[in-house]
Amino acid sequence: MKAVDLHTHSTCSDGTYTPEELMAYAAEKGLKAIALTDHDTVAGIAPAAAYIKEQALPLELVPGIELSTIYDLPGEGREQEVHVVGLFVDTENKAFTDTIEENAKSRVGRNAEICEKLTAAGLPVTYEELEEANLGAVLTRAHIAKLLLAKGLIQTRQEAFDRYIGDDGPCFVPRKKVTPFEAVELILSAGGVPVLAHPMLYKLTKAQLTELAKELKAAGLVGIEAVYSTHTQEEERCVRAIAKETGLLVSGGSDFHGANKPGLDLGRGYGSLFVAESILEELRRKKA
Repeated sequence: MKAVDLHTHSTCSDGTYTPEELMAYAAEKGLKAIALTDHDTVAGIAPAAAYIKEQALPLELVPGIELSTIYDLPGEGREQEVHVVGLFVDTENKAFTDTIEENAKSRVGRNAEICEKLTAAGLPVTYEELEEANLGAVLTRAHIAKLLLAKGLIQTRQEAFDRYIGDDGPCFVPRKKVTPFEAVELILSAGGVPVLAHPMLYKLTKAQLTELAKELKAAGLVGIEAVYSTHTQEEERCVRAIAKETGLLVSGGSDFHGANKPGLDLGRGYGSLFVAESILEELRRKKA
């Protein structure tokens, strides 16, 4: 049975491989299928598909996206960032693409404000510089950290998050609030299959994660990433148990970002990841 990878990123968001390079690498790795799931954009899907066709690669491209959302934790009075991956999305669906573009505009304002706060804090950086250094990409805090490092204003990318732009940092600016329920609805509207991404990264208790999964399942969530690069065997078992309890399908992927996640390889994660093609087929059967 061949492997697939249902969670990857290109230069269209915060990866370091172009869509074409990513497809070539996936074919080199012998993957049967790859989902390109850039953050809040589907800009890489068309060039990736064209490259596969031109090169006659024995590879299936699953058009996807990863949407960033904010979840209000019940009874806690605090918010948690939660990501929802969409697989098999129709990139020609106008309502879908219009909503993505609208969200991208709000991201521009947020990034510009972060740059202003950093400058006021003694780390001079402009939004124009950020754009110039990352032409065509959906800009994230990772790009800001990369620019700060390139300018010699910090020693490591992680320092940017730890000291300045992390969720509790002095230069942090919250995103426009999109809920995971809205993300699920948006993906379904584009004929896609919504999947809760990397659930163990949210540091929720098992009860909290189960409740989130149940709520999202009621809204139309189809799957949950149990097979993920950073999951221990115990964490994978925990997510699989939640999937069984809530009636969700299991999904999985490396969350490959190229050089932006050193040591994490496509299709293999940190060495032991294996997402079976049967997982993709199960999800395919649930396509809206």
